[in-house]
Amino acid sequence: MKHAAITNIQRKTGINWPTCITMVVFHLGAVAAPFMFNWRVGIASGLLWWLAGSLGVGIGYHRLLTHRGFKTPKIVEYFLTFCGTLALEAGPIAWVVTHRIHHAHTDAPGDPHTPRDGSWWAHIGWVLTGTAQRYDKAVCERYAPDLMNDPVHRWLEKFYYVPIIVLGIVLLAAGGWPMLFCGIFFRVTFNLHATWLVNSATHMWGKRRFDTNEDSRNSWWVALLTFGEGWHNNHHAHPTSARHGLRWYEIDFNWWGIRALQLMGLARAIKRVRFDSATEMWRLASGRRKRKRLIGSAEA
Repeated sequence: MKHAAITNIQRKTGINWPTCITMVVFHLGAVAAPFMFNWRVGIASGLLWWLAGSLGVGIGYHRLLTHRGFKTPKIVEYFLTFCGTLALEAGPIAWVVTHRIHHAHTDAPGDPHTPRDGSWWAHIGWVLTGTAQRYDKAVCERYAPDLMNDPVHRWLEKFYYVPIIVLGIVLLAAGGWPMLFCGIFFRVTFNLHATWLVNSATHMWGKRRFDTNEDSRNSWWVALLTFGEGWHNNHHAHPTSARHGLRWYEIDFNWWGIRALQLMGLARAIKRVRFDSATEMWRLASGRRKRKRLIGSAEA
């Protein structure tokens, strides 16, 4: 009852009209985009999807900024964050605050987007209404003090919408309306729904490797749509691990991207879960010396 009361209060705070209008415009543009498709704009849109969805959101916003699963030089961190703004999923601070709150209250009172309040709410309702993605300074300082103390991240938070506007102008000038509609409207809309599926679908359907105290699931098809973010039960069991796909068959493009950064000397102190066959436990290896500590999660 308390959980329902909190959610009702959030929903009654009003409709986020700027977000709603933006979503309507982008969805209409996404519907029109296939009628303008050609292979040139398809390749460009695919590249932008990878830059924004994988480098930006999956690797940058999520595994680096939110969970600090690895370390990079600051210039690389800022570049990954810039890529994340091209997904139009909010500024880096708001995104990180939302996700850290989600992990602090997963499928419990205070979770911004749990399916226990309804699948529609978990998928998109929490964005269109309520307090999600809008936080006062005190909440941001509590959940993301590291980013709030960084002037570059504060600047990117304030002007997170500017890069995609500039990109839209460039795409229109370079490839006309087809490039704009496919590279901006369709790409952004598709990636938004892919990300939202992590919030909704992977807390309703899929398999559970770990017995966590919430509803997270592993979903292979959501993982394919999000470059590896669908191995959500693995992630909730070991949130700081930079690798989410723990078995060879669990495709995790974002992990491969982090490994590529490591090979180029741009990522270090990578936290990674490994299975210890002697104890039949998953352990977190952290740092160059792979110093291990027991997490306490046995495979189900």
